[in-house]
Amino acid sequence: MMAETIPFEDLKKMDPVFGQLSFDNHEQVVFCNDKDTGLKAIIGIHNTVMGPALGGTRMWSYKTEWEALNDVLRLSRGMTYKSAITGLNLGGGKAVIIGDAKTQKTPELMLRFGEFVHSLGGKYITAEDVGMATSDMDLVRTVTPYVTGISEAKGGAGNPSPITAYGVFMGMKAAAKYRFGSEMLEDKRVFVQGIGNVGESLVEHLTNEGAKVVLSDINEERLQEVSQKYGAEIYRGDNLYAEPMDIYAPCALGATVNDQTIEQLQAPVIAGAANNQLADENIHGKRLRERGIVYAPDFLINAGGIINVYAELENYGKADIMRKTENIYNTTLEILEKAEQQDITTHQAAFDIAQARIDARKKDN
Repeated sequence: MMAETIPFEDLKKMDPVFGQLSFDNHEQVVFCNDKDTGLKAIIGIHNTVMGPALGGTRMWSYKTEWEALNDVLRLSRGMTYKSAITGLNLGGGKAVIIGDAKTQKTPELMLRFGEFVHSLGGKYITAEDVGMATSDMDLVRTVTPYVTGISEAKGGAGNPSPITAYGVFMGMKAAAKYRFGSEMLEDKRVFVQGIGNVGESLVEHLTNEGAKVVLSDINEERLQEVSQKYGAEIYRGDNLYAEPMDIYAPCALGATVNDQTIEQLQAPVIAGAANNQLADENIHGKRLRERGIVYAPDFLINAGGIINVYAELENYGKADIMRKTENIYNTTLEILEKAEQQDITTHQAAFDIAQARIDARKKDN
C-alpha cells in the first residue's frame, strides 16, 4: 500500500539513517527534540576509536531535516579524519541545531541542548561552529563539562576561529610552495569566499603578506566592513569560479567544488577553511588532479580550531597550540608530495594517513 500512495521521490526519503549516502558506519546518531524551547538538533558520532568524539555545534536554517541529517553525517565523519591526521587522540563528532541563530537561538534552547550533550556521558564533546559564539559554549558549560571552546576568562582556550584561520594560512603557504615554487603569497590573487570569523582572520594574514585579496559573501554589510578594514576588493561578478586567480579559498559552506564549478575554476590552488569542499571526494578529487589543480585537503588545513579546543582537554598553552598549528604546513607538503609519488588524489593521500592511525589504534585496543 505504501508504495502506491506515497510518491517515489518521497519514498526514497523514508530510507532509514543507515541507508543515507552520507552514512559511513557512524557509531551513533542522536535526535534531540524539546517542545518548550523549540530545540530540534542532531548529534552525529562517527568514530571514537582514537578517543571521545569532539566537534562543534552548527546552527543553521536547513531547508529540510533531511538536509540537516546529511550535513551532520558528513561533518562528523570529517572530524574523525581531521583529528587523526593532526595527531590528536580524539574521535569525530558534530552537532547541528535546526534554526536561525540570529532569531531563534535563546539561552533556554542552548541550555537544553547542553543537557542532551551531557546525557551522552562524555562520548561527544561539543564546541562552537557556524552560528555559535564562545558565550554560547560558556552557557552550555553550566550544565555539562563536555564542552570546549569556552572563554579564556573561564579557563578555556577562547575563540578557535583565529587559530583555524592560521592553520589554513599555513596550509595555503605549503600549497603555494608546492605549486608555485615559493610559499610567499605577496601579489598572489586570492579569492576568499565567505567572510565569517575564520574568513576575516584569513584575510588579515593574507593582507599582511601582501596578497591581492578579493572578497565574496552573501552579507553585503559584512563585505563592506571587511573590505574597508583591510583594503580588499569586493567581487561583483556573477561567476566567481571563472575569474582569473591564483588561489581559491572557500571559507563558507561545503560542496562548492562540484560538477558545475570544477570545469570553470581558474585557480591553480584550492586552500580554504570550509568543510567538505568537494561535493564528491572521489570524483572531484580525481578531476582536480586531471586538471592540475592543487587541492589542500580541507580536513587537514582547517584543523587549527580543534587543536585550539583540544588544549582545554590536555592542558597545554598557547605556545603549544601555535606550534601544532604551524605544523600543518609540513603535513600539507608531505601529503601533496605523497599524492604525486603514488599518483593518487591529495584527499586520498591525507585520508590514508589518517585511516592508518585509526587502524593502528584499533589493533592496539
